Amino acid sequence: MNEHLQSSSSSLSVQFEQLSIAFASTPYLSINKRIALLKLLRKQLIPLEQAFINAVSKDFGYRSAFDTTLGDILPTIQSLTHITHSLNKWAKPSHRKVGLSLWPSKVMVQYQPKGVVGVIAPWNYPIQLALVPVITAIAAGNRVMLKLSEFTPNTNQVIKQLFSQELAEHCCVVEGGSEVASTFSSLPFAHLLFTGSTGVGKLVMAAASKNLTPVTLELGGKSPVIITKDADIIKAAKIILFGKMANAGQICVAPDYIFVAKQQESALIKALCELYKKHYKLGVEGKNLTSIVNQSHYQRLVNYLSQAQAQGANVIKPLEQNQQDEQKHRLGLHLVTNVNDDMALMQEELFGPILPIKTYQHLDETIAYVNEHPHPLALYIIGDDKHAQANIMQRTISGTLAINDALVQVTADDAPFGGVGDSGLGHYHGKEGFLTFSHAKNTLVSSQFNPRINMLLKQSKFLITLLKKLYIK
Repeated sequence: MNEHLQSSSSSLSVQFEQLSIAFASTPYLSINKRIALLKLLRKQLIPLEQAFINAVSKDFGYRSAFDTTLGDILPTIQSLTHITHSLNKWAKPSHRKVGLSLWPSKVMVQYQPKGVVGVIAPWNYPIQLALVPVITAIAAGNRVMLKLSEFTPNTNQVIKQLFSQELAEHCCVVEGGSEVASTFSSLPFAHLLFTGSTGVGKLVMAAASKNLTPVTLELGGKSPVIITKDADIIKAAKIILFGKMANAGQICVAPDYIFVAKQQESALIKALCELYKKHYKLGVEGKNLTSIVNQSHYQRLVNYLSQAQAQGANVIKPLEQNQQDEQKHRLGLHLVTNVNDDMALMQEELFGPILPIKTYQHLDETIAYVNEHPHPLALYIIGDDKHAQANIMQRTISGTLAINDALVQVTADDAPFGGVGDSGLGHYHGKEGFLTFSHAKNTLVSSQFNPRINMLLKQSKFLITLLKKLYIK
């Protein structure tokens, strides 16, 4: 182990130990105190809006203020507000039915903080995907260690401003690359949440398993869009274009590929191209198009396109020029037809403005294809055919689902967010997030009057006979 890594490992252990001691001193932070902390965080966050917009844009090379405000700042504040208003209700003990066999006792579930929670945040939404898990973990009464992405150093500095003074006692911020992330994952957290790729998620889970640390994995995958035959193609194209071009497609729930009826393919391509020309008429020179985060990811996307073309795919550029800028790592929309599963762009999550289009004759073909591949984080259905909607919903499995919309299902504060299988493990957001970061403690309360205990001690035949009559019929 090199000297730098030893230093990082030692520093992480010290920070973890400090938070563990702080948690042990106050293992149950009052609900009022938690709410006060969340309000303080909100108060400090709002004045930093422009600083965040500038920092994220600098990290990306260029990121539109719209993408940062809509995708990062507003969801974070919205989540803060929802959790603050709901926390008293969520934290109340849940009274459960005791059953005759445990009469006259009472049973309840109490929600207890777990301890020190680890959060590993990604680069694509470096504010929301860092802060919302932290907010939720603090709401549940925990202390938090937050590992930020090495790809967003400027944003990280603004986040650090949030966790100063009193808030620093409840959350410490960690930076560093893969070596730091590996050490971080190995700490004996009470819970660990990771947002990122499936491959790295497996490594995080393996490291956490050595401490039996429970994990929540927010991953990704290839999220399909199925356009039913009754759909309005213009409306479908609007939904798809928004879903694909927001943050230049660098979103875990971005539409990854399209299924459209064979007879509607040309109309969809025409609609997408016309809408793109209208809304992104300057292409990579436009102020509304976010850059690909770095040169490496830009080159990865360009390689997907060249490989697909070499294997027989047709790449369609809505604009004749301003579609690529290697120096600024900016990429416009590229539609790809005649694709097959041997192509890298049909095997890997794209995370960019590339949109493969597949056609079908019968809806069953689309369902079979989705089911033959790993469960996606999101599945989109566009069209008003209720029978087709029900057929797809009942026969496919996905982390989230949206009908006649894209992306925004993730912002539903009162609904859980999470994947299934290769796209994730566990949930957070809203009440489910509070439950994820809480220990649900089964609590039985018996009074001094408890005839059951005497019968148990005597191994009463009457008790056994009574229970058999009640439960074995």
